[in-house]
Amino acid sequence: MPRPRATVQKTPAAANWPADTQLVGLTLQLQPYADSTLYPQYTIGLHAWLLDQVRQMNPELSAYLHDGESEKPFTISALQGVEIAPGGSPRLRGDRPYTWTITALSQPVVTWLTDWLRQPPQTIDLRGAPLRILDWGLTNSVHPPTTYEQLFDVAIPPNPAIALSFLSPTSFRRHKHHFPLPVPVNLFHSYLRRWNDFSEVEYDQEDFLDWIDRSVIITRHHLQSVKTVAGKRGSVTGFTGAIEISLSKTALEDSEYVQLFMALGRLAPYCGTGHKTTFGLGQTRLGWSSAETEAPQSTLQDLLAQRIAALTEHFLTQRKRTGGERAMAIAETWATILARRELGESLQDIAEDLGLRYETAKTYAKLARKAAEALP
Repeated sequence: MPRPRATVQKTPAAANWPADTQLVGLTLQLQPYADSTLYPQYTIGLHAWLLDQVRQMNPELSAYLHDGESEKPFTISALQGVEIAPGGSPRLRGDRPYTWTITALSQPVVTWLTDWLRQPPQTIDLRGAPLRILDWGLTNSVHPPTTYEQLFDVAIPPNPAIALSFLSPTSFRRHKHHFPLPVPVNLFHSYLRRWNDFSEVEYDQEDFLDWIDRSVIITRHHLQSVKTVAGKRGSVTGFTGAIEISLSKTALEDSEYVQLFMALGRLAPYCGTGHKTTFGLGQTRLGWSSAETEAPQSTLQDLLAQRIAALTEHFLTQRKRTGGERAMAIAETWATILARRELGESLQDIAEDLGLRYETAKTYAKLARKAAEALP
């Protein structure tokens, strides 16, 4: 096997962003030190690595990003360009680069990124697959530095319309369940929540979403459903593909909401769509993607998601009280631990990913295994 070709590592120039920047993105170029296989939920590792980088420089900001009750002011993608090995595992080759995107949605996070880039790390310590940082993506054309005011102040075109492409599985929460459809109200609810949290101008959510419901027309779409693992526990039923939306003639009478409609479309690539965007879901781009019509290759991530979903449903039916967030959280945690153990992952690694003490994870694994014995 040929040895991976050495690649020159660049030192980033200082981030020369305007002082008032509130939104920006970096697309890092990474290269593995050797051929390696990723574990299915590796985005947990990317998420944890980034928060640890924040913690080392700004513990208060790190705690807010980790535990804050508001919308999360950042997103990350999964690694782009990952191959799928014959057994379904994500695989990296040591002789080729991959990209990873980080976006910031608030000025404190932009400030941290600026400081971080003055003395950036050389390596991302991802479990089982350390990655050399080749380039920090300061010339990111998809997420240039901007402000919420600048997003809003772009002139309205004669026929306002937005095309959005969903590059990674995307889903919403509706009545405590996943809702894998880009219904306009759900889309703009997702974007407006971030806008109201991080911009300096807040809009009435109920009134604007009522206007969206009456005004937005879906002109075309190309969608595909997918079940995947995301976040620390549980599985998600989502969609990928593209959608194009426009406005009715009567909607054009409300110029301020038309302006906000277009601004939120421009916000989408920064904030992502739906939930779990800090674990790689909901990656969104402006424009229509040429999405494939063929079913994607089955991966270990798909199989893990399906197993977690089946176990979660089983554990919920066994509980006397099946409703409520606590019952769902327990069922998803048990299901995630057992499904990952069945794939051969160590309990120590699983506990670390889930933020659990080892003994707690061990107890949950025993309880889950016993409860699963009743499965047909």
